[in-house]
Amino acid sequence: MKRVPALYKMVFSAEPPDMRGQLDQLVSLADKARREGLLALDALLGEIEDNFTRNALQLVVDGTDPEMVHAILEAEVDGMAARHEASAGPFEKAGGFAPTMGIIGTVLGLVHVLENLAEPSALGPSISAAFIATLMGVGSANVIFLPIANRLKAISAEEVELRMMTLEGILSIQAGDNPRLVSEKLMSYLPPIERSGGDEELAETALESQAA
Repeated sequence: MKRVPALYKMVFSAEPPDMRGQLDQLVSLADKARREGLLALDALLGEIEDNFTRNALQLVVDGTDPEMVHAILEAEVDGMAARHEASAGPFEKAGGFAPTMGIIGTVLGLVHVLENLAEPSALGPSISAAFIATLMGVGSANVIFLPIANRLKAISAEEVELRMMTLEGILSIQAGDNPRLVSEKLMSYLPPIERSGGDEELAETALESQAA
């Protein structure tokens, strides 16, 4: 319950992850690792803002086995996804309960109507007030609770996609893959409209790496 205000704020203010920027960063790291070795990445750790990327590179620089790196990072992604699912859960459940509570309110209102059948002039307002409960329940479920739950799930899916792309890039860097190959691997995570930008820079980086 304490997190609900922050979750509301996240729904309206969360920015989509910069997939292209992350791809370019990983390709740049792959180029440096191919030129100067994995240990050269240690000097860049302080410049990386994303904790997940920084921790992943730290594992690589420390010489952690690739399978262990994959297992650790995948476990972190799974844990994050589970936390996000738990955050969306209350809104999703509220969306399920709200119509039922509205119907209960309507039934109670109609019971009150039946108690006053001797006053025909009061039946109209009483019946309309009874059905307002159903309207509020169904409306709050479909206009507030369920859209918020779906938005939180969408934000989580975008974050998971970004981290999986990062995981793939880190493993490629550790394997010593060519920057161009790293770019081609990670490009599949980007929507088609974002894949055209920066191709010339990536090709130039790959050619420089090959020449080195």
